[in-house]
Amino acid sequence: MARIFITGSTDGLGLASAQSLLDDGHEVIVHARTTGRLGAVQELIDRGALGVVGDLSDTAQTRDLAAQVNRSGPVDAVIHNAGVLGGPHIFQVNVVAPYLLTALIHRPHRLIYLSSGMHRGGRFRLAGPDGPGGGDGSRGGGGSRGGDGSGAPSRVSYSDSKLYVTALAAAVARLWPDVLSNAVDPGWVPTKMGGPGAPDDLRLGHLTQEWLAASNDPGALTSGGYWHHQHRQEPNAAVLDPHLQDELLDYLARLTGERLT
Repeated sequence: MARIFITGSTDGLGLASAQSLLDDGHEVIVHARTTGRLGAVQELIDRGALGVVGDLSDTAQTRDLAAQVNRSGPVDAVIHNAGVLGGPHIFQVNVVAPYLLTALIHRPHRLIYLSSGMHRGGRFRLAGPDGPGGGDGSRGGGGSRGGDGSGAPSRVSYSDSKLYVTALAAAVARLWPDVLSNAVDPGWVPTKMGGPGAPDDLRLGHLTQEWLAASNDPGALTSGGYWHHQHRQEPNAAVLDPHLQDELLDYLARLTGERLT
């Protein structure tokens, strides 16, 4: 049985993964943004899950979250599930936080990063004068800059953020051959983020993450993949470009002061 940490596990796909993995006998660490939000997973905590707290939009709290996980003992897998659709913290939550947790949590055997089919419309835009999304020289797929959902301008779209985190998963697979690192497109499923009218299957939306985190099936023991419903697919070509991967890692290392070693 595995010990698995799941970010953003008070609702949606993260909660569904935590419930399923607990049902299968695994040890699960659930994550809430605030102490008050732990009440949403009290039933899982009563069943033996460990709860940890930290706001991923805040770098100091993200660091403390990694420390909480490390103090609890080694983990076998981390599912980087937490994410936001828009807003001023989209790059911080969707990209910086998974990078920082990857750098700071004692290295597990498996890492799973939640991507999206929308990553194919994202662009690498790290070299502009204002950081991600600023300036020109965009590389990657098509797509356009998105707003943050509140009327304020945003330099990083959801598609951009998912392109970056998918490239992060591929970079980790390349740099850490002893770790199984994969990205997952869960599909457009009926969660709070996806909306009640989303057409995809909710169960399939979290099955692949659980399979990659805990299964010993041969397919789940591969690394560097981009998966949708347990089928490996080709991501945006920029994801597999080692030069762009290194550009992303260098940028995140400068931003956080932490480098993957």
